[in-house]
Amino acid sequence: MEQRKLGSTGPTVSAIGLGCMGMSEVYGPADRGESIATVHAALDAGITLLDTGDFYAMGHNEMLVREALRDHQRDKVQLSVKFGALRGPAGEFAGMDCRPAAIKNFLAYSLQRLGTDYIDIYRPARLDPNVPIEETIGGIAEMVKAGYIRHIGLSEVGSDTIRRAHAVHPIVDLQIEYSLIARGIERDILKTCRELGIGITAYGVLSRGLISGHWTKDSGKVGRDYRLMTPRFQGANLDANLALVEQLRAIATDVGATPAQVAIAWVTAQGKEIVPLVGARTRNRLTEALGATKVTLTPAQLAALAKAFPPDVASGTRYAAEQMAHLDSEKPATA
Repeated sequence: MEQRKLGSTGPTVSAIGLGCMGMSEVYGPADRGESIATVHAALDAGITLLDTGDFYAMGHNEMLVREALRDHQRDKVQLSVKFGALRGPAGEFAGMDCRPAAIKNFLAYSLQRLGTDYIDIYRPARLDPNVPIEETIGGIAEMVKAGYIRHIGLSEVGSDTIRRAHAVHPIVDLQIEYSLIARGIERDILKTCRELGIGITAYGVLSRGLISGHWTKDSGKVGRDYRLMTPRFQGANLDANLALVEQLRAIATDVGATPAQVAIAWVTAQGKEIVPLVGARTRNRLTEALGATKVTLTPAQLAALAKAFPPDVASGTRYAAEQMAHLDSEKPATA
């Protein structure tokens, strides 16, 4: 497995990371045994970066990761954890809390659930509009000094916030959606991160399965699948986006790979500072994703992808309107 360094001050991690959220909730039913087997297969394949969040199924995901890592050497894995999102007893989201006092509380619970005495990369899941980012990063920095956290990351924030955060403490990476049909970071965020020496951990590289080549109009009907409530998976938007996938499938045939492998390889090819997170929930999907590491896209193939997937080609927004309003990364940068 190729290794990539997260930012100028961050750890060296596998060129592909494993996003664990879907093993606990959001994407319909998941199999606990298969999820743990998938984590083990990822580790065996050389994946070292595991991404989770303390609010993923209200702590369930962290405990699942703990179980999967029970017999694995801790210093061979980098744990990336998001915090700050508040949940209600029915599972609903109830805002953000990124106050320094809350950070200590969230961190204490995560350390316990994960069964570890430190977290490699700790990051607020979203910008808390009621707390200056300087206060949030300052609170995390105190935990870095205390030895509970190794590195600080960010998630879904814009250039202005990135600069302010980085001025308080070095930021090693920004976790943000980036794919063939989600290229918003190319407007200015990617440039800012490169200027400051901040890496990118790209989630949604398959747009939650939409451009994997496996999604159909009949997918997601079993259990509660969050995707069916998002704009890109609905009605005419879905029809238009699935038509894009057929273009991807044609290019993938020329490459000699699957649509998912080409989509992952495209993200990987956008820069050495970018590490795609794959949300594989089964060993079969993981095996397919790992196949992307063997795909080298030619200039002609990259040009064909650029023509088929220009910026803003997707139909529908990444999230529903209410959630989009909370994305600092979607706000225009100030001059």
